[in-house]
Amino acid sequence: MENNTTNNDDINSGNLIVFFYRWRKPLIMVSVVAAICSIIVSLIIQDKYESTVVLFPTTTSSISKALLSENNTGKEDVMQLGEEEEAEQMLQVLNSDRIRNRIIEKYNLMKHYDIDEGGKHPYTKLQKEYKGNISFTRTEFMSVEINVLDHNADTAALIANDIANLIDTINNEMRKEIALQALKIVEDKYNDQKNTIKFLDDSLGVLRRNGVIDYESQAERLTEQLAIAIVQGKNSAVKELERRLNILGEGGSAVILTNQLEFETEKLTLVHAKYEEAKMDAESSLQHKFIVNSAFAAEKKSYPIRWLIVVVSTLSAFLLTLILLLFVESIKSIDFKQ
Repeated sequence: MENNTTNNDDINSGNLIVFFYRWRKPLIMVSVVAAICSIIVSLIIQDKYESTVVLFPTTTSSISKALLSENNTGKEDVMQLGEEEEAEQMLQVLNSDRIRNRIIEKYNLMKHYDIDEGGKHPYTKLQKEYKGNISFTRTEFMSVEINVLDHNADTAALIANDIANLIDTINNEMRKEIALQALKIVEDKYNDQKNTIKFLDDSLGVLRRNGVIDYESQAERLTEQLAIAIVQGKNSAVKELERRLNILGEGGSAVILTNQLEFETEKLTLVHAKYEEAKMDAESSLQHKFIVNSAFAAEKKSYPIRWLIVVVSTLSAFLLTLILLLFVESIKSIDFKQ
């Protein structure tokens, strides 16, 4: 049994050697041609240099909450590094049209990538080139990498750094769009509250000019004096005190106005605090990233890896030819048996 197995292995090995020897010329010829072609193609491919920026997002979404709020739990700390959620949000901003369009316009990438603007689907080609040369990835450490490939090393570094800088610009623009609307709403409420207090204060001013200063204490004193004057039989004093009590009676609303003024003043304090927060969010800006590594001009090309292209192309051509020849041999074997 062992002898048969050994014999079969020897036969198979022998057949394989015979097969390679028989088809050596086509295999060698195809491999050589593939190697030459891949060398030529790899030399034609333009060199590209890679530049990378590594950065962390921050957790801060509101300047006022981070700096002014008394209820800050620590999540709004301007010095705290962002986590997965913030990293994903940063990736969305990096992939936005706002950043892409500004980079395309600033560096005139249509011309830089040699795309014919009058040709067929120029913007589709431009988007494809942009995505092929500029990529954004999140690392396992929750940082974000900006990778830029370009045939000019300096341009690759400039684009990578500009994209990193645009993160703050775009984030602040988006937040200010909402912050300005919020400021307008709070400002209107703040002004309404001040007008309400002014109206109440003016109403109390009219009562004060009529002699109503402190309704409760005045009423108490005048009532006591009236009682004394009645007991003493001072009619003129009684009439004067009654007149003053009548005036004071007309100002009974002073208590209500005073209480309402106190309540509205407390509300104004709260609204004013909100107004200051909204104003800070609308008028101030904060950095939304921590840059770990800035991009610099690469000294060596990153693409293409010519030896890898030649090896993979040659090996692929060899294996494809080998499979085709094995298929041909199998067909011949079947015809022979029939």
